[in-house]
Amino acid sequence: MPKRFILDLDLPSWEEYMKEKGYPKFRASQVFSWCSKGVIDLDKMSNVPANIKDSLREDFVVESMSIEKHLVSEIDGTQKFVFRLYDGHCIETVLMRYKTGLSICISSQAGCKMGCRFCASAHAGFGRSLTRGEMLGQVLLAGAFAGERIHSVVVMGSGEPFDNYEELIGFLRLANDEKGLNLGARHITVSTCGLVPQMIQFSLIDMQVNLSVSLHAPNDELRKSIMPIANRYSLKELLEACRTYEKNTNRRITFEYSLFDGVNDTPECARELCRVLKGIHCHINLIAANEFDGSPFHRSKPGSVRAFQDLLEKAGMTVTLRREMGTDIMAACGQLRRGLQEKKLT
Repeated sequence: MPKRFILDLDLPSWEEYMKEKGYPKFRASQVFSWCSKGVIDLDKMSNVPANIKDSLREDFVVESMSIEKHLVSEIDGTQKFVFRLYDGHCIETVLMRYKTGLSICISSQAGCKMGCRFCASAHAGFGRSLTRGEMLGQVLLAGAFAGERIHSVVVMGSGEPFDNYEELIGFLRLANDEKGLNLGARHITVSTCGLVPQMIQFSLIDMQVNLSVSLHAPNDELRKSIMPIANRYSLKELLEACRTYEKNTNRRITFEYSLFDGVNDTPECARELCRVLKGIHCHINLIAANEFDGSPFHRSKPGSVRAFQDLLEKAGMTVTLRREMGTDIMAACGQLRRGLQEKKLT
């Protein structure tokens, strides 16, 4: 059985580990406290005895993520990290500053299997899913680097979170643990391309985490040409899952809609979008699409974006245009990892 990452365990799991090893129960709180601060260098765990440290080295992966690349935007101060994991895989993390504080966008997988045609992560291929501790590690390490507490987390980086469902839920519980990171559930958002069974399952968890759905098209035919997941789940099935989520949680859903020139940004698409989302308590987040080498799409022209937004607003939809951040450092997910991963593996 492969070793677990040292940040993967919650306090009850640490208590069980200490019991199995014959160590005092209070040692669990000591180790968990260090891990919750992002300290996984065992030599820095000053109140943990040497024999327990030896056990931890034997039983867990204790190598930290290393910062392979760190960029800071000269435009808005957005920071992008490429972390190298202990086994050589790379993941991307983006730290953004808003009026409310620091927000972090983390990855749930190294790469992605979903194959969305507009996404650089998909074009870079799939490495592996991350553990809950590796997701948590991004928050802890980026926050420590910035020197301040993270205010909100978006699981919207590389990977499909619901394709790594159990580890995602484990991360959410670690992040929300009042004895750990103690981040409010309402300050966490999970984004999915639309894995319907997991969406329904997610609607039943006992945390008020926000859900964001990558939609990008108002009908099946167009969505299939953009996102392969649409061949597995129809728009009807997806929206029914959204209604189930709304019913079970009484929470608003955000629909992400990237605008591609001449593809999904027409007035007809805007009107159709209003029709299919009618009756769903939702917010539409329009995105000026990111372009990258090999992308088959181009971002919509500014006039088309404004016209699309105007049509939605006139129809009574709640809509915003996402503020672009870190454009000078390729802050969109997958844009840096691809080159670094290829360099490492060749």
